[in-house]
Amino acid sequence: MTVEELDTQERQAFLEWRRNLARLEENEKLVITPFEKNLEVWRQLWRVIERCDLVVMVVDARNPLFYRCPDLEAYVKEIDENKTTLLLLNKSDLLPVAIRKKWASYFDELGLDYIFWSAKSATAKLEGKDDDQDLDEADDGDVPVLGREELLASLQVRAEGIRQRRSAGQEEKADSSFDTSSSVMDTEKRVAVGFVGYPNVGKSSTINVLVGEKRTGVTSTPGKTKHFQTLIINDRLMLCDCPGLVFPSFTSSKADMVAAGVLPVDKMTDYRGPIQVIANQIPRRQLEETYGLLLPKPKPYEDQNRPPTAAELLKSYAQSRGYVASRGLPDETRSARQMLKDYLNGKLLYCHTPPDDDTTSDDESNDDDEEAVDEGGVHSDDVDDLSGEEDEEYEEREEEEEEGSKTTTGTGESNLKARLDGIFRDVDLNASKSQGAKAVKPKKALHKMQKKAPRKKDRSWRVKDDESDGMARVKGISVSVSYGAAR
Repeated sequence: MTVEELDTQERQAFLEWRRNLARLEENEKLVITPFEKNLEVWRQLWRVIERCDLVVMVVDARNPLFYRCPDLEAYVKEIDENKTTLLLLNKSDLLPVAIRKKWASYFDELGLDYIFWSAKSATAKLEGKDDDQDLDEADDGDVPVLGREELLASLQVRAEGIRQRRSAGQEEKADSSFDTSSSVMDTEKRVAVGFVGYPNVGKSSTINVLVGEKRTGVTSTPGKTKHFQTLIINDRLMLCDCPGLVFPSFTSSKADMVAAGVLPVDKMTDYRGPIQVIANQIPRRQLEETYGLLLPKPKPYEDQNRPPTAAELLKSYAQSRGYVASRGLPDETRSARQMLKDYLNGKLLYCHTPPDDDTTSDDESNDDDEEAVDEGGVHSDDVDDLSGEEDEEYEEREEEEEEGSKTTTGTGESNLKARLDGIFRDVDLNASKSQGAKAVKPKKALHKMQKKAPRKKDRSWRVKDDESDGMARVKGISVSVSYGAAR
Protein backbone atom coordinates (compact mmCIF):
# COMPACT_ATOMS: atom_id res chain seq x y z
CA MET A 1 0.00 0.00 0.00
CA THR A 2 1.40 3.39 -0.99
CA VAL A 3 1.47 6.47 1.21
CA GLU A 4 -1.28 8.15 -0.82
CA GLU A 5 -3.59 5.15 -0.53
CA LEU A 6 -3.01 4.93 3.22
CA ASP A 7 -3.74 8.65 3.65
CA THR A 8 -6.97 8.36 1.64
CA GLN A 9 -8.22 5.36 3.62
CA GLU A 10 -7.47 6.99 6.94
CA ARG A 11 -9.31 10.15 5.96
CA GLN A 12 -12.35 8.23 4.76
CA ALA A 13 -12.46 6.06 7.88
CA PHE A 14 -12.09 9.07 10.17
CA LEU A 15 -14.82 10.99 8.33
CA GLU A 16 -17.19 8.03 8.49
CA TRP A 17 -16.51 7.65 12.22
CA ARG A 18 -17.37 11.29 12.87
CA ARG A 19 -20.54 10.98 10.80
CA ASN A 20 -21.63 7.99 12.86
CA LEU A 21 -21.09 9.96 16.06
CA ALA A 22 -23.12 12.89 14.74
CA ARG A 23 -25.88 10.55 13.58
CA LEU A 24 -25.94 8.83 16.96
CA GLU A 25 -26.08 12.16 18.77
CA GLU A 26 -28.99 13.34 16.64
CA ASN A 27 -31.08 10.16 16.62
CA GLU A 28 -30.57 9.07 20.22
CA LYS A 29 -30.75 12.63 21.62
CA LEU A 30 -27.38 12.24 23.32
CA VAL A 31 -24.85 14.91 24.16
CA ILE A 32 -21.23 14.21 23.20
CA THR A 33 -18.52 16.02 25.11
CA PRO A 34 -15.85 17.96 23.20
CA PHE A 35 -13.27 15.58 21.72
CA GLU A 36 -10.24 15.70 19.44
CA LYS A 37 -11.26 16.38 15.85
CA ASN A 38 -7.79 16.78 14.34
CA LEU A 39 -6.87 13.80 12.19
CA GLU A 40 -3.13 14.38 12.62
CA VAL A 41 -3.35 13.90 16.39
CA TRP A 42 -5.24 10.65 15.93
CA ARG A 43 -2.57 9.48 13.53
CA GLN A 44 0.02 9.96 16.26
CA LEU A 45 -2.00 7.60 18.45
CA TRP A 46 -2.33 5.00 15.68
CA ARG A 47 1.41 5.00 14.99
CA VAL A 48 2.29 4.57 18.67
CA ILE A 49 -0.11 1.63 19.07
CA GLU A 50 1.15 -0.05 15.90
CA ARG A 51 4.79 0.37 16.84
CA CYS A 52 4.74 -0.51 20.56
CA ASP A 53 4.56 -3.93 22.15
CA LEU A 54 2.99 -2.76 25.42
CA VAL A 55 0.45 0.09 25.59
CA VAL A 56 0.40 1.94 28.91
CA MET A 57 -2.77 3.96 29.54
CA VAL A 58 -1.93 6.66 32.10
CA VAL A 59 -4.91 7.66 34.28
CA ASP A 60 -5.42 9.83 37.33
CA ALA A 61 -5.75 7.63 40.40
CA ARG A 62 -8.31 9.97 41.99
CA ASN A 63 -10.88 9.06 39.32
CA PRO A 64 -9.55 6.21 37.15
CA LEU A 65 -12.82 5.38 35.38
CA PHE A 66 -13.12 8.92 34.04
CA TYR A 67 -9.78 8.64 32.22
CA ARG A 68 -10.03 4.99 31.22
CA CYS A 69 -11.15 4.28 27.64
CA PRO A 70 -12.40 0.68 27.10
CA ASP A 71 -12.75 1.33 23.35
CA LEU A 72 -9.03 2.05 23.14
CA GLU A 73 -8.29 -1.25 24.87
CA ALA A 74 -10.49 -3.04 22.33
CA TYR A 75 -8.71 -1.27 19.47
CA VAL A 76 -5.33 -2.45 20.77
CA LYS A 77 -6.61 -6.03 20.68
CA GLU A 78 -7.83 -5.52 17.11
CA ILE A 79 -4.35 -4.44 16.04
CA ASP A 80 -2.66 -7.42 17.67
CA GLU A 81 -4.25 -9.98 19.94
CA ASN A 82 -0.93 -10.46 21.73
CA LYS A 83 -0.72 -6.82 22.81
CA THR A 84 -2.05 -5.83 26.21
CA THR A 85 -3.01 -2.57 27.89
CA LEU A 86 -1.58 -1.61 31.28
CA LEU A 87 -3.35 0.89 33.54
CA LEU A 88 -0.79 3.19 35.18
CA LEU A 89 -2.54 4.97 38.05
CA ASN A 90 -0.57 8.18 38.43
CA LYS A 91 -0.82 10.40 41.55
CA SER A 92 -1.49 7.34 43.68
CA ASP A 93 0.30 8.95 46.61
CA LEU A 94 -2.80 11.14 47.08
CA LEU A 95 -5.00 8.08 47.72
CA PRO A 96 -5.38 6.66 51.22
CA VAL A 97 -4.36 3.04 51.54
CA ALA A 98 -7.97 1.92 52.09
CA ILE A 99 -9.11 3.48 48.81
CA ARG A 100 -6.15 1.94 46.97
CA LYS A 101 -7.11 -1.50 48.24
CA LYS A 102 -10.67 -1.03 46.99
CA TRP A 103 -9.48 -0.06 43.52
CA ALA A 104 -7.07 -3.00 43.47
CA SER A 105 -9.92 -5.40 44.28
CA TYR A 106 -12.10 -3.80 41.62
CA PHE A 107 -9.48 -4.11 38.87
CA ASP A 108 -8.70 -7.69 39.91
CA GLU A 109 -12.35 -8.61 39.44
CA LEU A 110 -12.33 -7.10 35.94
CA GLY A 111 -9.08 -8.87 35.09
CA LEU A 112 -7.20 -5.65 34.30
CA ASP A 113 -3.46 -5.17 34.66
CA TYR A 114 -2.61 -2.10 36.77
CA ILE A 115 0.25 -0.40 38.61
CA PHE A 116 0.11 2.32 41.26
CA TRP A 117 2.59 5.10 40.51
CA SER A 118 3.41 8.69 41.44
CA ALA A 119 5.50 10.76 39.04
CA LYS A 120 5.72 13.64 41.50
CA SER A 121 7.14 11.50 44.30
CA ALA A 122 9.55 9.76 41.92
CA THR A 123 10.77 13.14 40.62
CA ALA A 124 11.33 14.42 44.15
CA LYS A 125 13.24 11.27 45.03
CA LEU A 126 15.34 11.55 41.88
CA GLU A 127 16.24 15.13 42.76
CA GLY A 128 16.94 14.27 46.39
CA LYS A 129 13.96 16.24 47.75
CA ASP A 130 11.81 13.32 48.87
CA ASP A 131 10.28 12.96 52.29
CA ASP A 132 10.80 9.43 53.55
CA GLN A 133 7.99 9.72 56.08
CA ASP A 134 5.39 10.63 53.48
CA LEU A 135 6.54 7.82 51.19
CA ASP A 136 6.33 5.29 54.00
CA GLU A 137 2.81 6.41 54.86
CA ALA A 138 1.71 6.21 51.22
CA ASP A 139 3.32 2.80 50.69
CA ASP A 140 1.66 -0.47 51.62
CA GLY A 141 2.70 -4.07 51.20
CA ASP A 142 -0.47 -5.16 49.39
CA VAL A 143 -0.87 -2.15 47.10
CA PRO A 144 2.55 -0.46 46.90
CA VAL A 145 3.36 2.67 44.92
CA LEU A 146 6.25 1.60 42.70
CA GLY A 147 9.44 3.58 42.32
CA ARG A 148 11.40 4.41 39.18
CA GLU A 149 13.58 1.29 38.98
CA GLU A 150 10.70 -1.02 39.87
CA LEU A 151 8.48 0.49 37.18
CA LEU A 152 11.17 0.21 34.50
CA ALA A 153 11.79 -3.45 35.33
CA SER A 154 8.06 -4.21 35.36
CA LEU A 155 7.47 -2.56 31.97
CA GLN A 156 10.41 -4.35 30.39
CA VAL A 157 9.30 -7.77 31.66
CA ARG A 158 5.75 -7.27 30.39
CA ALA A 159 6.89 -6.04 26.95
CA GLU A 160 9.35 -8.91 26.52
CA GLY A 161 6.63 -11.40 27.43
CA ILE A 162 4.41 -9.94 24.69
CA ARG A 163 7.29 -10.17 22.21
CA GLN A 164 7.83 -13.84 23.08
CA ARG A 165 4.14 -14.69 22.67
CA ARG A 166 4.08 -12.97 19.30
CA SER A 167 7.17 -14.86 18.13
CA ALA A 168 5.58 -18.14 19.17
CA GLY A 169 2.43 -17.25 17.25
CA GLN A 170 4.37 -16.34 14.13
CA GLU A 171 5.86 -19.81 13.96
CA GLU A 172 2.38 -21.31 13.87
CA LYS A 173 0.87 -18.72 11.52
CA ALA A 174 3.58 -17.70 9.09
CA ASP A 175 1.17 -16.74 6.31
CA SER A 176 -0.69 -14.02 8.24
CA SER A 177 -0.46 -10.54 6.72
CA PHE A 178 -0.08 -8.82 10.09
CA ASP A 179 2.55 -11.30 11.20
CA THR A 180 4.72 -10.11 8.31
CA SER A 181 4.69 -6.57 9.69
CA SER A 182 5.25 -7.91 13.19
CA SER A 183 8.30 -9.87 12.08
CA VAL A 184 9.88 -6.62 10.93
CA MET A 185 9.36 -5.13 14.38
CA ASP A 186 10.62 -8.26 16.09
CA THR A 187 13.98 -7.88 14.35
CA GLU A 188 14.62 -4.92 16.65
CA LYS A 189 16.42 -5.75 19.85
CA ARG A 190 14.54 -3.25 21.98
CA VAL A 191 10.97 -3.70 23.10
CA ALA A 192 8.79 -0.60 22.77
CA VAL A 193 6.41 0.71 25.44
CA GLY A 194 3.94 3.45 24.47
CA PHE A 195 2.23 5.89 26.85
CA VAL A 196 -1.26 7.05 25.83
CA GLY A 197 -4.20 8.68 27.55
CA TYR A 198 -5.98 11.96 28.19
CA PRO A 199 -4.12 15.28 28.33
CA ASN A 200 -2.63 16.44 31.62
CA VAL A 201 -2.53 13.03 33.31
CA GLY A 202 1.27 12.83 33.60
CA LYS A 203 2.51 10.95 30.54
CA SER A 204 5.43 13.27 29.80
CA SER A 205 6.27 13.61 33.50
CA THR A 206 6.43 9.85 33.85
CA ILE A 207 8.71 9.50 30.82
CA ASN A 208 11.05 12.23 32.12
CA VAL A 209 11.37 10.38 35.41
CA LEU A 210 12.02 7.05 33.70
CA VAL A 211 14.62 8.58 31.39
CA GLY A 212 16.30 10.35 34.29
CA GLU A 213 16.33 13.81 32.72
CA LYS A 214 13.96 16.26 31.09
CA ARG A 215 13.52 15.06 27.52
CA THR A 216 9.88 16.02 26.91
CA GLY A 217 8.06 19.27 27.59
CA VAL A 218 5.96 19.35 30.75
CA THR A 219 3.32 21.92 31.69
CA SER A 220 0.04 22.07 33.56
CA THR A 221 -1.78 23.18 30.39
CA PRO A 222 -3.23 20.23 28.44
CA GLY A 223 -1.92 19.63 24.94
CA LYS A 224 1.78 20.40 25.40
CA THR A 225 2.96 17.33 23.45
CA LYS A 226 2.21 17.68 19.71
CA HIS A 227 4.03 14.68 18.18
CA PHE A 228 5.02 11.29 19.50
CA GLN A 229 8.66 10.85 20.57
CA THR A 230 10.83 7.77 20.98
CA LEU A 231 13.31 7.68 23.86
CA ILE A 232 15.87 4.91 24.32
CA ILE A 233 16.36 3.78 27.92
CA ASN A 234 18.83 0.96 27.34
CA ASP A 235 19.69 -1.73 24.82
CA ARG A 236 16.49 -3.63 25.59
CA LEU A 237 13.84 -0.94 26.26
CA MET A 238 12.47 2.04 24.32
CA LEU A 239 9.66 4.42 25.38
CA CYS A 240 7.17 6.28 23.15
CA ASP A 241 5.36 9.43 24.28
CA CYS A 242 2.03 10.05 22.55
CA PRO A 243 0.13 13.35 22.52
CA GLY A 244 -2.87 13.43 24.82
CA LEU A 245 -6.23 12.85 23.20
CA VAL A 246 -9.71 13.72 24.45
CA PHE A 247 -11.93 10.77 23.60
CA PRO A 248 -15.66 11.27 22.96
CA SER A 249 -17.91 10.49 25.90
CA PHE A 250 -21.65 10.47 26.58
CA THR A 251 -21.50 10.36 30.37
CA SER A 252 -19.39 13.33 31.42
CA SER A 253 -20.13 17.01 30.89
CA LYS A 254 -17.92 19.89 29.85
CA ALA A 255 -17.82 21.15 33.44
CA ASP A 256 -16.54 17.76 34.62
CA MET A 257 -13.83 17.79 31.96
CA VAL A 258 -12.63 21.26 33.02
CA ALA A 259 -12.61 20.21 36.68
CA ALA A 260 -10.67 17.07 35.75
CA GLY A 261 -8.01 19.09 33.91
CA VAL A 262 -8.76 17.61 30.49
CA LEU A 263 -9.74 21.00 29.05
CA PRO A 264 -7.55 24.07 29.70
CA VAL A 265 -8.54 26.06 32.77
CA ASP A 266 -7.28 29.38 31.41
CA LYS A 267 -9.48 29.11 28.30
CA MET A 268 -12.79 28.33 30.00
CA THR A 269 -15.76 30.65 29.47
CA ASP A 270 -18.25 29.20 31.95
CA TYR A 271 -16.46 29.05 35.30
CA ARG A 272 -19.44 28.47 37.58
CA GLY A 273 -20.12 24.98 36.24
CA PRO A 274 -16.70 23.51 37.18
CA ILE A 275 -16.79 25.31 40.55
CA GLN A 276 -20.18 23.78 41.26
CA VAL A 277 -18.66 20.35 40.59
CA ILE A 278 -16.04 21.08 43.26
CA ALA A 279 -18.65 22.44 45.68
CA ASN A 280 -20.74 19.29 45.30
CA GLN A 281 -17.77 17.04 46.09
CA ILE A 282 -15.84 18.90 48.80
CA PRO A 283 -17.77 19.33 52.08
CA ARG A 284 -18.56 22.81 53.34
CA ARG A 285 -16.43 22.47 56.46
CA GLN A 286 -13.41 21.32 54.46
CA LEU A 287 -13.63 24.35 52.16
CA GLU A 288 -13.81 26.72 55.11
CA GLU A 289 -10.85 25.13 56.88
CA THR A 290 -8.68 24.93 53.76
CA TYR A 291 -9.15 28.53 52.64
CA GLY A 292 -9.92 30.14 56.00
CA LEU A 293 -13.22 31.64 54.90
CA LEU A 294 -16.82 31.62 56.14
CA LEU A 295 -19.46 30.49 53.68
CA PRO A 296 -23.03 31.83 53.98
CA LYS A 297 -25.34 29.37 55.67
CA PRO A 298 -28.47 28.06 53.95
CA LYS A 299 -31.67 30.01 54.48
CA PRO A 300 -34.32 28.62 56.84
CA TYR A 301 -36.57 27.44 54.01
CA GLU A 302 -33.69 25.64 52.19
CA ASP A 303 -32.14 22.27 52.83
CA GLN A 304 -29.68 22.78 55.65
CA ASN A 305 -27.37 20.09 54.25
CA ARG A 306 -27.15 21.45 50.72
CA PRO A 307 -23.70 22.20 49.29
CA PRO A 308 -22.75 25.84 48.73
CA THR A 309 -23.53 27.28 45.35
CA ALA A 310 -20.80 28.33 42.95
CA ALA A 311 -21.72 32.00 43.38
CA GLU A 312 -21.49 31.80 47.17
CA LEU A 313 -18.15 29.98 47.07
CA LEU A 314 -16.56 32.29 44.51
CA LYS A 315 -17.77 35.44 46.24
CA SER A 316 -16.52 34.31 49.65
CA TYR A 317 -13.15 33.28 48.20
CA ALA A 318 -12.69 36.55 46.31
CA GLN A 319 -13.55 38.62 49.38
CA SER A 320 -11.16 36.66 51.60
CA ARG A 321 -8.31 37.07 49.08
CA GLY A 322 -9.08 40.63 48.09
CA TYR A 323 -9.73 39.84 44.42
CA VAL A 324 -11.67 42.82 43.01
CA ALA A 325 -12.81 43.26 39.42
CA SER A 326 -14.19 46.34 37.72
CA ARG A 327 -16.78 48.48 39.58
CA GLY A 328 -15.65 47.01 42.89
CA LEU A 329 -17.28 43.59 42.35
CA PRO A 330 -15.59 40.33 43.45
CA ASP A 331 -13.34 38.88 40.74
CA GLU A 332 -15.02 35.49 40.32
CA THR A 333 -13.03 34.56 37.20
CA ARG A 334 -9.67 34.81 38.96
CA SER A 335 -11.06 33.00 42.00
CA ALA A 336 -12.40 30.16 39.84
CA ARG A 337 -9.06 29.63 38.10
CA GLN A 338 -7.17 29.53 41.39
CA MET A 339 -9.61 27.07 42.97
CA LEU A 340 -9.53 24.79 39.94
CA LYS A 341 -5.73 24.70 40.03
CA ASP A 342 -5.84 23.85 43.74
CA TYR A 343 -8.28 21.05 42.96
CA LEU A 344 -6.02 19.63 40.24
CA ASN A 345 -2.87 19.89 42.37
CA GLY A 346 -4.47 18.01 45.26
CA LYS A 347 -4.87 20.87 47.73
CA LEU A 348 -8.61 20.21 47.57
CA LEU A 349 -8.47 16.42 47.62
CA TYR A 350 -11.40 14.27 46.55
CA CYS A 351 -10.92 10.60 45.65
CA HIS A 352 -13.58 8.53 43.95
CA THR A 353 -14.34 4.99 45.07
CA PRO A 354 -15.20 2.07 42.77
CA PRO A 355 -18.83 1.87 41.62
CA ASP A 356 -21.26 -0.14 43.76
CA ASP A 357 -18.84 0.07 46.66
CA ASP A 358 -20.31 -0.80 50.07
CA THR A 359 -18.54 1.34 52.62
CA THR A 360 -17.48 -0.58 55.71
CA SER A 361 -16.85 0.68 59.22
CA ASP A 362 -13.51 -1.03 59.76
CA ASP A 363 -11.03 0.53 62.13
CA GLU A 364 -8.36 0.73 59.43
CA SER A 365 -10.58 2.58 56.97
CA ASN A 366 -11.70 5.02 59.65
CA ASP A 367 -8.12 5.72 60.65
CA ASP A 368 -7.11 6.29 57.04
CA ASP A 369 -10.06 8.60 56.52
CA GLU A 370 -9.11 10.69 59.55
CA GLU A 371 -5.53 10.95 58.30
CA ALA A 372 -6.71 12.03 54.87
CA VAL A 373 -8.89 14.76 56.38
CA ASP A 374 -6.04 15.97 58.59
CA GLU A 375 -3.83 16.28 55.52
CA GLY A 376 -6.31 18.64 53.91
CA GLY A 377 -8.07 16.20 51.54
CA VAL A 378 -11.26 14.20 51.54
CA HIS A 379 -12.75 11.47 49.45
CA SER A 380 -16.22 10.10 48.89
CA ASP A 381 -16.29 8.19 52.18
CA ASP A 382 -15.50 11.35 54.11
CA VAL A 383 -18.43 13.20 52.61
CA ASP A 384 -20.93 11.04 54.45
CA ASP A 385 -19.06 11.42 57.74
CA LEU A 386 -18.80 15.16 57.43
CA SER A 387 -22.39 15.57 56.35
CA GLY A 388 -23.47 13.57 59.41
CA GLU A 389 -21.53 15.87 61.71
CA GLU A 390 -23.08 18.89 60.03
CA ASP A 391 -26.53 17.36 60.55
CA GLU A 392 -25.84 17.10 64.28
CA GLU A 393 -24.74 20.73 64.41
CA TYR A 394 -27.86 21.93 62.61
CA GLU A 395 -30.10 19.78 64.80
CA GLU A 396 -28.55 21.22 67.95
CA ARG A 397 -29.01 24.71 66.59
CA GLU A 398 -32.67 24.05 65.82
CA GLU A 399 -33.25 22.64 69.30
CA GLU A 400 -31.77 25.76 70.87
CA GLU A 401 -34.04 27.97 68.76
CA GLU A 402 -37.07 25.93 69.75
CA GLU A 403 -36.20 26.20 73.44
CA GLY A 404 -35.77 29.97 73.12
CA SER A 405 -39.14 30.31 71.43
CA LYS A 406 -40.76 28.27 74.18
CA THR A 407 -39.38 30.50 76.93
CA THR A 408 -40.65 33.71 75.29
CA THR A 409 -44.13 32.59 74.21
CA GLY A 410 -44.88 29.98 76.84
CA THR A 411 -45.47 26.30 76.41
CA GLY A 412 -48.62 24.49 75.45
CA GLU A 413 -51.05 24.41 72.59
CA SER A 414 -53.34 26.99 74.17
CA ASN A 415 -50.75 29.75 73.93
CA LEU A 416 -50.00 28.90 70.33
CA LYS A 417 -53.70 28.88 69.46
CA ALA A 418 -54.23 32.22 71.16
CA ARG A 419 -51.37 33.78 69.21
CA LEU A 420 -52.71 32.46 65.90
CA ASP A 421 -56.22 33.77 66.67
CA GLY A 422 -54.82 37.19 67.42
CA ILE A 423 -52.85 37.24 64.19
CA PHE A 424 -55.87 36.22 62.09
CA ARG A 425 -58.05 38.83 63.87
CA ASP A 426 -55.62 41.60 63.04
CA VAL A 427 -55.48 40.48 59.44
CA ASP A 428 -59.28 40.54 59.14
CA LEU A 429 -59.51 44.02 60.68
CA ASN A 430 -56.91 45.43 58.37
CA ALA A 431 -58.65 43.88 55.35
CA SER A 432 -62.06 45.36 56.32
CA LYS A 433 -60.57 48.80 56.88
CA SER A 434 -58.80 48.75 53.53
CA GLN A 435 -62.04 47.82 51.74
CA GLY A 436 -64.33 50.35 53.53
CA ALA A 437 -62.14 53.39 53.57
CA LYS A 438 -61.18 55.29 50.47
CA ALA A 439 -57.59 55.85 49.64
CA VAL A 440 -56.56 59.32 50.82
CA LYS A 441 -53.92 61.01 48.82
CA PRO A 442 -51.18 62.75 50.76
CA LYS A 443 -51.46 66.54 50.80
CA LYS A 444 -48.96 68.57 48.89
CA ALA A 445 -46.90 71.32 50.38
CA LEU A 446 -48.31 74.88 50.24
CA HIS A 447 -45.54 76.20 48.06
CA LYS A 448 -46.31 73.51 45.52
CA MET A 449 -50.06 74.31 45.48
CA GLN A 450 -49.62 77.97 44.40
CA LYS A 451 -50.35 78.53 40.73
CA LYS A 452 -48.04 80.72 38.73
CA ALA A 453 -49.25 83.02 36.01
CA PRO A 454 -48.71 81.53 32.59
CA ARG A 455 -45.86 83.10 30.70
CA LYS A 456 -46.82 84.62 27.37
CA LYS A 457 -44.89 83.36 24.45
CA ASP A 458 -43.39 85.79 21.97
CA ARG A 459 -44.74 84.92 18.55
CA SER A 460 -43.98 88.19 16.85
CA TRP A 461 -41.48 86.47 14.63
CA ARG A 462 -44.19 84.68 12.72
CA VAL A 463 -44.97 85.83 9.18
CA LYS A 464 -48.25 87.75 8.98
CA ASP A 465 -50.57 88.13 6.06
CA ASP A 466 -49.63 91.73 5.37
CA GLU A 467 -48.19 91.28 1.87
CA SER A 468 -44.67 91.12 3.24
CA ASP A 469 -41.93 88.80 2.13
CA GLY A 470 -41.35 87.44 5.63
CA MET A 471 -37.98 89.07 6.13
CA ALA A 472 -37.12 90.82 9.36
CA ARG A 473 -37.89 94.48 9.43
CA VAL A 474 -35.38 97.16 10.38
CA LYS A 475 -36.84 100.24 11.99
CA GLY A 476 -35.18 103.52 11.15
CA ILE A 477 -34.97 106.48 13.53
CA SER A 478 -34.65 110.03 12.13
CA VAL A 479 -32.18 112.22 13.93
CA SER A 480 -31.75 115.92 13.19
CA VAL A 481 -28.29 116.91 12.05
CA SER A 482 -26.76 120.36 12.42
CA TYR A 483 -24.32 121.34 9.75
CA GLY A 484 -22.96 124.35 11.69
CA ALA A 485 -23.03 128.12 11.18
CA ALA A 486 -20.83 128.04 8.13
CA ARG A 487 -23.89 127.72 5.93
